[in-house]
Amino acid sequence: MIKKKQLFSIAPIDGRYWSKLKELGIFFSEFALIKYRVRVEVEYLIALGAEKKFTAYAALSTSYQSQLRKLYQDFSAVDALRVKEIEQKTNHDVKAVEYWLQEQLAETRLKKFSPWIHFALTSEDINNLAYSLMWQDAVKHIYLPGLKSLYRNLRTLARRYKQIPLLSLTHGQPATPTTVGKELAVFAFRLQQQMQALQSQTLTGKLAGASGTWAAHQISFPQVNWLTFSTRFIKSLGLEPNLLTTQIEPHDNLAASYQALIRVNTILIDLCRDMWTYISRGIFQQKKLADEVGSSTMPHKINPIQFENAEGNLGIANALLDHMAVKLPTSRLQRDLTDSTVLRTQGVPLAHSLLAVKNIISGLDRLVINKAGIEQELNQHWEVLAEAIQTILRKNGNIDAYEQLRDLTRGHSVDKESLRSFVTDLEIPENERLLLLDLLPQNYIGLAPELVELLK
Repeated sequence: MIKKKQLFSIAPIDGRYWSKLKELGIFFSEFALIKYRVRVEVEYLIALGAEKKFTAYAALSTSYQSQLRKLYQDFSAVDALRVKEIEQKTNHDVKAVEYWLQEQLAETRLKKFSPWIHFALTSEDINNLAYSLMWQDAVKHIYLPGLKSLYRNLRTLARRYKQIPLLSLTHGQPATPTTVGKELAVFAFRLQQQMQALQSQTLTGKLAGASGTWAAHQISFPQVNWLTFSTRFIKSLGLEPNLLTTQIEPHDNLAASYQALIRVNTILIDLCRDMWTYISRGIFQQKKLADEVGSSTMPHKINPIQFENAEGNLGIANALLDHMAVKLPTSRLQRDLTDSTVLRTQGVPLAHSLLAVKNIISGLDRLVINKAGIEQELNQHWEVLAEAIQTILRKNGNIDAYEQLRDLTRGHSVDKESLRSFVTDLEIPENERLLLLDLLPQNYIGLAPELVELLK
């Protein structure tokens, strides 16, 4: 059931498509951003106490640590609203989180630790870690499982249809036959490679203060090895430390992750366009759904809307991801604020990408192979066997084999009888003549079925 507020959403991902994307809300909403900031602040406070040469306070007890962690583990919408109320006064979102944390400790035994919240940090120390964790967690827990499901669907279809011949079209013209399964396997294989690249992309973080020098840290507690401390802390969050930065983490690795997703999306755009074309050619038909309307005026239509919707969403996603990947690694001198609004948007292209994945899965589930149509199409194009015939001729020393077949087939209608007549008159070994006479567009598929089995 659509909610009234969704009717007034500016972005379709928060309106029309919210029911399909709401699981991303815990990673990319304003609520999520505040919660991740609280998490980083709390873990930093705990980590300071665990540093032996940090003498302000000793390591926090297990009980204290548990009490602090509940601040982000049990973080609620009410808590987030209070942070936003504070922000209205401070006009600074990260400082509002710091003040909220102080409020939470004020009436507890942990009040004495309030001065050490956000100690020696700049807001970017919190933000860069929060944003990278948000992206990393959403990709890992939501997007990649969906993409893996799509891969498995493609692999299943590829294996199911690996023996079904298909007329190829290169440059839009009839070409050497393949199989339906092999063509789907190509997309599955490409997807598998880029999926692995996206999954293995390491994200980095910094914790080096206002200009990346640990100046405030060093002047207050020079006995602490802040490089070692920061390395250990950032790794504890699941990120890799970047120790040489300006005020901001330069986002090079985050940009690489965006670009990995662009490559995935580009493959999926290619898939959507091919599936659309296969449906248009009649290679696939689509299952009818009760009460579904294909056209407001043409009742016969079943439009390939899942693939069309996916293609559109993938294009939006890539446009945003490309801007983010190019913009985020650039910042004037030690920092400017142009990265802030861009990072706030990173959930949007992932949402469009996820929506596309779901629509492609839905589109694939509706496909029904049209064997009769495939057979009919192949039988209209016996000229595609010209490649096989001229190759056998070349094998037997005929230097003008290509030219002979060109003269026979280019611009001419070629059927089974005319091709068999041509083969019968060839001066080639009888076993190879019989091989060519037995050849059909349907069985001239090379190693296509075996290639499908290369998928893991």
